[in-house]
Amino acid sequence: MRTILLIACVYAVLSIVTFAAFASDKRAAKRGRRRTPERTLHALELACGWPGAVLAMRLLRHKSSKRPYRTALWIIIAIHFSAWGALTWIWIN
Repeated sequence: MRTILLIACVYAVLSIVTFAAFASDKRAAKRGRRRTPERTLHALELACGWPGAVLAMRLLRHKSSKRPYRTALWIIIAIHFSAWGALTWIWIN
């Protein structure tokens, strides 16, 4: 049970960090300042921050119109769900 709580905390913290990175990038875009590289945003998503990215795309409307970006995000989400499915399979058996 502690493991599940720890994993949930990791996802929550990294989602907050990712959401903040999206907000910062959106602010920089509006002000014509230096942007956060997409590679960095995707790395945060891959490191368990994808829920924050999805929320930021919906609430901030940032990166939501860029199809290649959305495709990469959905691939990252699929990786996470596949990994959780495999781990669940291992834990059950």
